[in-house]
Amino acid sequence: MKKDAVNIYDIAKMANVSIATVSRVMNGSEKVSENTRKKVMAVIEREGYTPNVFAQGLGLNTMHTVGVLVPTNADLYMANAVAFLEEELIRYGYDCILSCTGFDLEGKQKKTEMLLSKHIDSLIYVGSTYAGDGSDTHATEYIREAAGQVPVFIINGNVNGENIFASVCEDEKAVFDATAAMLGRGRERILFLTDSHSYSANKKRKGYERAMKDAGRSAKKGIMYVENDIHAVRDLLLGKEDLVCDGIIASNDSIAVGAVKYATAKGLKIPEDIEIVGYNNSTLAMSSTPEITSIDNHTADICKDTVVRIMKILEEGETKLTHKISVPCTLIERETTRTE
Repeated sequence: MKKDAVNIYDIAKMANVSIATVSRVMNGSEKVSENTRKKVMAVIEREGYTPNVFAQGLGLNTMHTVGVLVPTNADLYMANAVAFLEEELIRYGYDCILSCTGFDLEGKQKKTEMLLSKHIDSLIYVGSTYAGDGSDTHATEYIREAAGQVPVFIINGNVNGENIFASVCEDEKAVFDATAAMLGRGRERILFLTDSHSYSANKKRKGYERAMKDAGRSAKKGIMYVENDIHAVRDLLLGKEDLVCDGIIASNDSIAVGAVKYATAKGLKIPEDIEIVGYNNSTLAMSSTPEITSIDNHTADICKDTVVRIMKILEEGETKLTHKISVPCTLIERETTRTE
């Protein structure tokens, strides 16, 4: 009799093999050695496990479909990431199902359930909003539940749990280095502008705070939460009549463009009077006048590596994939910072 609590992932863990190997055994593949087949079958028989159609689809009869969740496709970073992921998945013969969750927990849960119902082979969450504020709370429990059904990958966010794999940018170090460099060039009043309390945003904020502290400066008054809208950022800064700053670190390029518009409206010379650093190294940074120095978090490389890691599980049966990998960032210097 089948034990309801046991699934294909439990069988794989008990037999110390990958889920792909379990599925190959169930499908009678010749690619599995006789010893491995016997070991897996012994566990299946012992547990009384009866595979369902979905479980069988994880191996030879894979659906060849990966679900991708983003909070919104209106964001340039998200749109680029989806494009990179889809391009790589197609190269491996996999289709992509995209869904936008919004930023609230209910939307994330519902869209996750919807994609899982499509019998996808793996699930990718794009963006640090899915990791909450970086702590493992009930806000990320739905991700751990999803990982009980398919391998889960998170781009630029980290959630601890079995069958969850994360790729995170070294956001804290990148912002620390950019802030410290700005301080080293004699900037006295540096602002940090961000639009969220997400995992990534919190890491960036900590980098700013650490650099300011190391320089003997207070960071508290320099942190400002703004709307992720170019004109809203400009107007908010212009509305603060007592605002005095000679440097701005922005958590994304859209906010940085708003900072450039603020400086221009105030008649400040860039970078002589004020330096500005953005984040993501997007086309926004390059299309701005002046062009914006921006931190490149290597989105294309992370997306490519994520797909490679997915294929190691689905196609190669990898069982010892690293839970979290960290990706260094690169500062791309342009016209909004001094280079000397």
